[in-house]
Amino acid sequence: MGALLMDLLRQLRHVRRHWWVALVTVMVALGVSAFLTVRAQPRYVASVTFFVTTPSTGVTDAYQGGLFLQQRVKSYADLLSSDRLAQSVVAETPVGLTADEVQRRVSTSTETGTVLLRASVTDTDQTRALRVTESLANKFVELVQKVETTPEGKTPIKIEMVSGPRVSANPVSPQPVRNLTLGGLVGLILGIGLAILRGVADVRLRDAAGLQRATGSPLLGEIPFEANARSAPLIVGDAATSARAEAVRKLRTNLRFVDVHEPARVIAVTSALQGEGKTTLSCNLAIALAEAGWRVLLVDADLRRPKVDDYLGLDAGVGLTDVLVGDVKVGDVVQRWGDKSLLVLPSGSAPPNPSELLGSKAMSDLLLALRESADIVIIDTAPLLAVTDGVVVAVQADGALLVTQQGRTSRTQVAAAARSLHSVSVRLLGCVLNMAKVAKAEAYQYEAYRVVASTAEASVPADRAASGRHSATADGVNGIPDHTQELTRLPR
Repeated sequence: MGALLMDLLRQLRHVRRHWWVALVTVMVALGVSAFLTVRAQPRYVASVTFFVTTPSTGVTDAYQGGLFLQQRVKSYADLLSSDRLAQSVVAETPVGLTADEVQRRVSTSTETGTVLLRASVTDTDQTRALRVTESLANKFVELVQKVETTPEGKTPIKIEMVSGPRVSANPVSPQPVRNLTLGGLVGLILGIGLAILRGVADVRLRDAAGLQRATGSPLLGEIPFEANARSAPLIVGDAATSARAEAVRKLRTNLRFVDVHEPARVIAVTSALQGEGKTTLSCNLAIALAEAGWRVLLVDADLRRPKVDDYLGLDAGVGLTDVLVGDVKVGDVVQRWGDKSLLVLPSGSAPPNPSELLGSKAMSDLLLALRESADIVIIDTAPLLAVTDGVVVAVQADGALLVTQQGRTSRTQVAAAARSLHSVSVRLLGCVLNMAKVAKAEAYQYEAYRVVASTAEASVPADRAASGRHSATADGVNGIPDHTQELTRLPR
């Protein structure tokens, strides 16, 4: 029962996620129904009702005669749509129809337990339907009398027309309301089926639970999608109070407590594919860590498509590659960013052999030196499935952080990226779902809390706020000493 309920909930999630498929299908079905209704020719029905009786002399005779007539009425229903009667109608009334066409237009019905017989003629021409019905009624009475007359000249059956012939004033078809209702129901059923089918066939990661299952690692953060993130990717200025910035801070907290007994000081940030937002997350995570008072060093190790310098507005002419080949000292090319305890080592010159350079002893020695000069080292690496650079760097780090964009990467690709890390014994610290769709209720709660917090902060006296800032500078954040004076102590 539990498995059935879970499966039902899964199907409902597919329908909710692909609701537009169901909506489009319903609209198409309604459109087709409306088109067919408009194009259909109006059809009219002319009808006549017969009463079948027989002479009787008593109650017993009446009862037996009634049973006899009920059996005969069934035969008369077949007689109404017979070829012989249709030929008589065509011969009597020239209406431009053949005997076969008349037969196809005639339908009969009987009421169980009665001797009433009803004949209907359906035609697109109202006048012709009435004329055919009138001729059919007259010829039917004559035909019954002829076939039921005994050799002695007696007729045990009497047929009378008790209703009609008359034709409907309004067409019986098409029926717009019925057609549109049926079309909508069919479209809804078909749309739900297509939505479920699309959900089952969609292999892209759509939620955090799927990401956790694919990687086998904990979810450390969900970074919500913001439309203005493309033009303002960093969580500074106005973006520092956005929901995206708060999500990065939550990631910062979760990352620091992944393993308190063996904290990761050198973290490689990577992804399965290009364009999933790993570089943006690397920069924002480094900024968030620096805001908390940590000495942070951000290294751009994506030597094929470096972007850190573009985002941070730094000079990338000389950097990591130049240090690895021995042209410069690392202390000469590390650049301070902003007024925070954040240092950045750009990628430097484009090398012809990125994988070999990143996997060299020089890189290993550099990371050992950087580890002693900063509290946390964030390394932006290349995508795992594109090239081997990311794995080469992750092996030398304390752990890796796998970034996945919601709705873009497939479960297979993410699982392959995680396997590439596990295969070389890389410690996968966790995964991050980037550009996630956040429920409106959650966004509203954050905005409401942010406004209240801002109001409360504005109400703090200026001297008290200045005192708080002085205390943070002197004593650090959350008990962490401030090392802003030691940020230049890098190996030379």
